[in-house]
Amino acid sequence: MENGDKAAVDREWRERYVQAARLVVVKIGSAVLTDENGRLNEDFFARFAAEIAGLMEAGYRFLVVSSGAVAAGRGALGYQQPPATIPEKQACAAVGQVRLMWHYEQGFAAHGRLVGQVLLTGDDIHNRRRYLNARHTILALLRHGVVPIINENDTVVVREIKFGDNDNLAALMTSLAEVDLLILLTDIDGFFREDPKVNPAAERLRVVPEVDDNIESLASFSKSRLGTGGMLSKLQGVKKAAAYGIPTVMANGRRAGVVSRILAGEPEGTLFLPREHCLTCRKHWLAFASNPRGTLVLDAGAVQALQQRGKSLLPSGILEVKGEFGVGDPVLCCDAAGREIARGLAGYSAEEIRRIKGRHSREIEAILGYHSVDEVIHRDNLVLVEPLAGPGAGCR
Repeated sequence: MENGDKAAVDREWRERYVQAARLVVVKIGSAVLTDENGRLNEDFFARFAAEIAGLMEAGYRFLVVSSGAVAAGRGALGYQQPPATIPEKQACAAVGQVRLMWHYEQGFAAHGRLVGQVLLTGDDIHNRRRYLNARHTILALLRHGVVPIINENDTVVVREIKFGDNDNLAALMTSLAEVDLLILLTDIDGFFREDPKVNPAAERLRVVPEVDDNIESLASFSKSRLGTGGMLSKLQGVKKAAAYGIPTVMANGRRAGVVSRILAGEPEGTLFLPREHCLTCRKHWLAFASNPRGTLVLDAGAVQALQQRGKSLLPSGILEVKGEFGVGDPVLCCDAAGREIARGLAGYSAEEIRRIKGRHSREIEAILGYHSVDEVIHRDNLVLVEPLAGPGAGCR
């Protein structure tokens, strides 16, 4: 495709997906908001706050998912190299989070805007009730014109200091707050076929219709000197957002005015298109944020009914029940070979399903002494592991 054709396609897709966005998640990597010595860059915060405040005056709303706490703490505590132990990383996060928020608060206060700190752990996302509580809090902040500054609570949760944390957290915010666009700000100009820091002539992809195996194979080149993730973690976040019907733009956050240019439809960075057949908010949580409590092993007929006919899971198709869980808990659905097929919310407890597995729904009452529902998992509470892919109109 000639450069003129690529530019025309880029412009068409951005007009369709980006320029209509009004509620935006912006994820900022550590490499964007620190200087060459790993210290927080005061100029970045002042510039970023001024830009976002100006866009808010024009009617946009923003959630900011910010890395940088551990990096900021490292500088304050005098670490020359990344801390070697988890407690040291957590200590850096504890000190750095205060400094990080102070810079955001000062930057936005200069433009009459308030910021609010939202620290989340994996448990806050996995637990449906806490997930909804976080949702209500963030939406209330947005109603008051406050900019939520969201970060994982690295100070107390060991497993949250890991590869790709905030990229994936930002992607989960797309359904939690029902946003229109995800922007990933990094220290390169988008997604390239090669590492542009090694090969300055590397080709930047303007538009990526789908993150498939070929795209993922190109993602091994990048890992930040300060952040916990790399390009692969960003693509994982892109895929989560796409499953909810949300486009993503990956761009260079060190370039002044980059968010404004993205929202104006200019060819900044790389645009990743959303999926045409996308998930509802609840199914998006179930697919990517839930913490399954057990496993149901299905026979071939049940697997086919779920995958090909969009049916509910009935007790007759269940071979085995693993783990202990209650009614309404998330569970995995696997085939006889152990491959995950789907996730869903159980209509019966593990003990009850063990008693009715392999039996017809009409026998439930005779076996249990009561009959709540026919389905072990209703199709409205079930999501396939691999949603249908392909670019198209975003949906909810």
